[in-house]
Amino acid sequence: MEKRVVKFGGSVLNTYDNIKKIINVIKSYDKNLIIIVSAIKGITDLLYIIAKQSLKKKELIFENIKKIFNIHFNLISRFDIKQDRLEAFNTEFRNRIDNLEKKLLGIHYLQEIPVQTLDEILSFGERFSSLVLNHIFNSNGINIEEKLPEEIGIFTDGKFQDSSINLTKSSKKILNSLKDKKNYIIPGFYGISDENKITILGRGGSDYSASAIAYCINAKSLDFWKDVNGFMTGDPKVIKFVKEIKKLSYEEAAELSYFGAKILHPRSFEPVMEKDIKIRIFHIDNYKKLSTPSTIITKNNKINENVIKSITAGNGMGILKLSGPGVGIKPGIMAKVTNMLNENHINIKSILTSQISINILLSKSDLNKSYKLITKTNLIAVEDISKRENIGVIAAVGNGITKKYGIAARIFNSLAREKINIEIISMGASPVAIYLIVKDKDKDRALKSLHKEFFNENN
Repeated sequence: MEKRVVKFGGSVLNTYDNIKKIINVIKSYDKNLIIIVSAIKGITDLLYIIAKQSLKKKELIFENIKKIFNIHFNLISRFDIKQDRLEAFNTEFRNRIDNLEKKLLGIHYLQEIPVQTLDEILSFGERFSSLVLNHIFNSNGINIEEKLPEEIGIFTDGKFQDSSINLTKSSKKILNSLKDKKNYIIPGFYGISDENKITILGRGGSDYSASAIAYCINAKSLDFWKDVNGFMTGDPKVIKFVKEIKKLSYEEAAELSYFGAKILHPRSFEPVMEKDIKIRIFHIDNYKKLSTPSTIITKNNKINENVIKSITAGNGMGILKLSGPGVGIKPGIMAKVTNMLNENHINIKSILTSQISINILLSKSDLNKSYKLITKTNLIAVEDISKRENIGVIAAVGNGITKKYGIAARIFNSLAREKINIEIISMGASPVAIYLIVKDKDKDRALKSLHKEFFNENN
């Protein structure tokens, strides 16, 4: 049976009013739905803090457990739910919260946090929210059944903290598990390894869960409901007159998500691209307008007259620079560096190379650790290793960006007028993006200048 996959993020799950809107959204669809949910806003961060605090006083565990219970119970108690269903919820929720308590006590007695245990603890946020919403929906005229990732078979590669979903292995079991003519609600963010261990998909990974499930069941569309508009021509926190982007290609949306735009998780596009499943993004306040999404994302590679569709910037990044006369041609350097960083679970954002230097773009939180690791490694031809923290990474994104004459010239001229120096530029690494690195103090001015150049607005 044809189904749609619908994802609700944590920021729209934390208030009574928003959940009432979600109920109306679900009732407005004319198809059976598979609903993927995040944890309620703030719960995942709270679980991480609680795990750390569990190493200290045992009393803190019970205090924090009570806090989590109250957040969820206070939310469900605002709805008109029959006593027998409320009691059923209370029993099921207690079972899950008791399981969490055992994990936290284990940390306290062990006096360490095994990465496997941390993944299990962080996954409870989604398991709590799906249980709460399952009972709220069923009490408001929506016949729906909760299914957990371990029940339907969301299999991962087994990597803790940042696992990937095995689409081939997952597809058959998920399709069979969700084939009935009914609605399902599923917690996102995690899956299971071949050894049946819980592994999370990285922060924001519930979007990725939704995309993988859409792939596995051949969904008609994948709909995301947010408390913000879809993709914009710029960052509304920096630029006053941004506009909604009605249509994007998968590649454009992926680049924008990877370097700055926080609308969707960057991995949300991988599974659906293979089957050309349309992504639609909606604002929860427009719950009555199911036919008018903020942004639609497909394989469409149409080139706009303006070419550039959005200017975005990445935050919290740094550069690890390896310098020497022969680093660009000496074989084996990059293999050693990338293998070492991978073994230490450090993600490389991008690599920009020349004859005499290799510039590795990393999260600022990984920069010092990476620097220490690399400086201890014997790298032939590398004469100097340095790090830079105060940088801003800007991406100008649009299909045809590498084919249209004059785009780079307009970028250079725009920043030159503002006396902003481009430290590094990368053009051609992506067919839909140009990357610029500027001083962090110049980033916002650069964004405003570029947006004005390509979208003719005063900011």
